[in-house]
Amino acid sequence: QVQLVESGGGSVQAGGSLKLSCVVHGYIFSVCGIGWHRQAPGKERVVVASISTDGSTFYAESVTGRFTISQDNAENAVYLEMNSLRPEDTAVYYCAADCGSYGYWGQGTQVTISP
Repeated sequence: QVQLVESGGGSVQAGGSLKLSCVVHGYIFSVCGIGWHRQAPGKERVVVASISTDGSTFYAESVTGRFTISQDNAENAVYLEMNSLRPEDTAVYYCAADCGSYGYWGQGTQVTISP
């Protein structure tokens, strides 16, 4: 049974930092890329960063240079380090596994950035 569990969300002021963690229960790193997505109130869920099975990374333009995604296979975890946070980064952040024809989602963690 695969389960993704996010943590690390919270409330910080603009300019601050947060580090999100996604612990993956079930060994899937060899076949699934892992991504961080976010959904702001009234908006669609969008991908902000992802890491593929070969280690290559993708960042949405809005977070490039501020967010860093990393993976620790020993810990079965994927992290999203977020710096220089802005109010527009406020959203529920989800960890997701993309395994091609199937995938998994975490339950989400709230990130709130105040001006």
